[in-house]
Amino acid sequence: MNVEPTKKLSRRHIGRNVQRVRMYFGIKQEALASDLGISQSEVSKIEQQDEIEEGLLSQIADVLGVSPEIIRDFDIEKAIYNINNIRDNTFEQGFTSISQVDHGATSVTQQINNPLDKIVELYERLLKSEREKIELLKNR
Repeated sequence: MNVEPTKKLSRRHIGRNVQRVRMYFGIKQEALASDLGISQSEVSKIEQQDEIEEGLLSQIADVLGVSPEIIRDFDIEKAIYNINNIRDNTFEQGFTSISQVDHGATSVTQQINNPLDKIVELYERLLKSEREKIELLKNR
C-alpha cells in the first residue's frame, strides 16, 4: 500500500488577518468600528470570518491605511521576520526609534510607535511614580 503524505492547506483566514493588522497598528476594535460606521461586535464577527466581501475588505483596508492585498496575504511568520530584521538593523545603525506613520484614518488617530518606545515610556512613568513615592516617604 502506497501512502502519499498529505499537504497542509495554507488557506488564509482573512478575518484573522484583519485582526492581526489592526492589532499591529495598535487600533482597537471600537476605533475601527467607528471609522467603518458599524458596531464593535460587528468588527468582532468580521474578524471571525474566513472570507470577507471584497468591498468591505477595501473599506477596512482604507481605514487601516493598507491595501486589501496586505490584509489578504498577511503572513504572521513573515511579519515577525520583518519586524525582527527592522529591529536588528535599527540597533545596528544606532537609531532609537522607527519613523512614525500617519495613516490618515479619521478617528483612528493613534500613532504607531516602535514597541521599544512604548516600553521606555512605561518605564519612565514607573520611575517617576517610584520617585514620587520616595519623596512622600521622606517627607513623613
